[in-house]
Order: sequence, then C-alpha cells, then structure tokens
Amino acid sequence: MTATPAQPYSPFEPCTRSAHRPPSPARTRRRPAHDTLALIALPLLAVLALPAAFAGGGTRRWFGGRAESQRAEAQAAKDAAAAAFYELDTAQRDLRISIETITAVDDSPAARRAVADFEALGRRIDEASHRYITAVDAHDLDRDDLEASAAVRARTELTAAKDDLGRVKSDLERFEQGLGPLLGKAETQLARLAPAVERARQALLAASNALDGVRGSGLRADDLAARLAALGPELTKLNQGAGRHGVPETLERAERVSREAGAVRAEAERLPERAAEIDHRLVSLRTRAQALTTRSGQVEPVLSELRRRFSAACWQDLQHVPEQAAESVRQAELKLKEARAARDEQRWPDATSLLSTVRALLNNTDEAVSAAGDRLQRLNAVSKDPQQEIDRTRFAVRDAQRLAMAGRSTPDPRHARPLDDSVARLDRAVATLEGRHPDYWHFLTETEAVRQTVARVVSQIREERGAGA
Repeated sequence: MTATPAQPYSPFEPCTRSAHRPPSPARTRRRPAHDTLALIALPLLAVLALPAAFAGGGTRRWFGGRAESQRAEAQAAKDAAAAAFYELDTAQRDLRISIETITAVDDSPAARRAVADFEALGRRIDEASHRYITAVDAHDLDRDDLEASAAVRARTELTAAKDDLGRVKSDLERFEQGLGPLLGKAETQLARLAPAVERARQALLAASNALDGVRGSGLRADDLAARLAALGPELTKLNQGAGRHGVPETLERAERVSREAGAVRAEAERLPERAAEIDHRLVSLRTRAQALTTRSGQVEPVLSELRRRFSAACWQDLQHVPEQAAESVRQAELKLKEARAARDEQRWPDATSLLSTVRALLNNTDEAVSAAGDRLQRLNAVSKDPQQEIDRTRFAVRDAQRLAMAGRSTPDPRHARPLDDSVARLDRAVATLEGRHPDYWHFLTETEAVRQTVARVVSQIREERGAGA
C-alpha cells in the first residue's frame, strides 16, 4: 500500500492538531531537500516583508478608529491651548511695555493703582500658565499605547486650560482698554522729552555764543556769565537722561534751562544797546539836575511874593521847598556819580538801579519846585475873579443833580445826600472869601474837594444804571 505523500507545513496555516498527539509515521519520514529549503525560505520572506508593511504608517500600534479619533481630538485641544498660551504671553509682554511707559512718567495714585492691578493680573496669568504646562506635561499624546480614555482626559484638561487662558486674556484686554488715558498722557510726555532736551541744549549753546559775541565787543557781562555757568550742572543732569532722574523731572529741568538760557541770551544780545541807553540816561539826568538847580533858585522869589500878597495859610506848606529841592538835587548828583562808576565797571544792574533812584529824586524835586509857581498862579487867578471858580463848581453840582433826577420823581438818598452836602460845603467855602485877608488856598482846596465828591456820585449813578440795563 503506497503511502500518501506528506504535505508541506505552512506557518500561516492554523494548526488543529493536538500538541501532545504523537506524529504519524508519514510525518517522520525524511523530507526531500527542496521541501526543506522551502520551509526555511517562507519565514525569512515573512520577516523581510514586515518592515515594508509598516514603512508608510510609522511604528505606532494600531488600536482602531475610535482610539485614533480621540488622539486627534486631544492633539487639536493641545494645539489650541498652545495658541492661547502664546497669545496671552504676547499680550502680557505688550502690556508690560505700556505699564513701564506709564510708571516712567506718572507717579499719581491712578498710575500706582494701575501697576498694582497689572501685578494682580500677572499672578493670575502665572496660575493659568502653570495649569496649562501641567496639563501638557501630564499627557504624552505620542505614546504607542495611548488608550482612548487617556486621550479623552487629555483633551478635557487641555481644553479647560485653553479656556482659562482665554478668560485671563479677556481680562487683560479690558484692563488695557482702561489704561488709555494714562498711557496717552505718558506717551505725550515721552514724545515731548527728546525735543525738550534738545531745545535746552540749543538754548545753552545760543546763550554761550551770544555771550562770546558781547565779550568780543569789549563788554565783560560777568553777571550773565555767572548765570550761564550756574546752568552747567543742569546740563549734566539732562545728559544723564530721564532713566536716572525721571521723565517729569527731566522735562521740567529742560524747560527751566531753556527759559533761563533764553533770558541770558536775550540780555546778552541787548547788552550793547543797554550800555548805550545807560550812557544816554547819565547825560540826560545830569542835564536835568543842572536845570533843577537853576529852577530851585527861583522858588525863593515866588515865596516872597506869596508872603507879601496872601495870608500865611496860602504859603506856609511851601516854606521848606528851597532847602528840600537843593538837598534832593545834591543827593541826585551823588547817585549820578555812583551810577557812572557802576557803568565804567560794567555793573549794569547797579547802574540801572542808581539811575532809577536819581530819576525819582529829580521827579520829587521838580514837583516841589513847580508847586510854588503853580500856587502863585492859581492864587493870582482866584483873587482877581473867584466867581469863575464858584460857577465852575456849581455847574458840576447841578449837572449831577439833573442826572440823579433823570427818570425819577424823587432822587435816590444815596445820591441826593452827598450832593446836598456838596452844596452846603461850597456855600461855606464861598463865605470864607469875606473879610480883609481871605484864605484863597482853603477856598480852592474846598471847591476841588466838592468837584471830586460830585464826580464820584456821577460815576456811581452811571454804573448802577449800566448794570440795570
């Protein structure tokens, strides 16, 4: 009985035999050589084919459609959280620049409150960032054996981290919008800083050049040089910058330096003209002093005529005019000598001050000398015709009375009373003219006082009616 040839064994064929069943005689026979080679070649081909089978999909184990879907969703959540983290970090960096801009310029309570609020937001940002980093570190989405439940947990935590980052970013944006006024003010001051410092430097340079020009013309200008030298430390601080001294202080310093240097420059440029003006005033005031000396000598004849023709009340207050005039002129001449010495020494402020003193002395002397002549002239006029002074004063009173009654049946007591008193005062003044030696000067002072009172009433009436209109 011919034995049935044995079939070759395939490693991919399911084995249904029992593991402990003894081999059949047919399987104990020696296989041909070509069959043995085939059995060796097949496993080798299978091993060589395995890398090619996974060349397109990597080395990740395949877990099925649901696991890969959960992995993809978790990865998307991770990418979204990373984007939110980056956006928040960028917004925080930009806002920190704005806060630094404000604090560099503004130290007001509002600015300090903004800094404190930003620091509080920074702590919230740190907490949200920590939760995000913790969620990223807790889940390795590239693991080969990542289970679907782990991917779901990763997606949940990463989504929560993203939402938390988004909420903090929204709060940061609202905070940034509220900084608008403070930031605008700070940026405005910073924009002013560089031009202000440059203007100060240019003003100092211009003042120095103007001073050099004045000195070249032979004028020392020591006081201006001292003022300019005092600005040197201020220029040093400006060059050190606002980072060391603060923006508001630097702005204020730059404006002050510009202002003071500009004043030095203006005075330096005007100094030649000022020197010429002082020279002119020296000559003019000396001429005036000499003229007053001559006029003072004419006061005594005027007083003599007053004593001869009028009562003592008309000239007693003028008795000391000649002595006072002479003393004032003497003092003025002394001050003129001091002013000349100050001008020669180029002490311009001293020269100007001394010339002002000379002018005041000469003005007082001129008024005193003129008073004697004016007194004689007025007394001569009133002694010849006092009625002219009386009529002039009565006309002023009546004109005021008509104004007070305009549009009224009875005058306002506030207006009528001083006008009635003025009429009585004028009558009393006229009565003093009776007698052998009338006091004409008292009469003139009384009529003048009456006219001044009437003028005040008229002004009051017009102001009240103008306000009512």
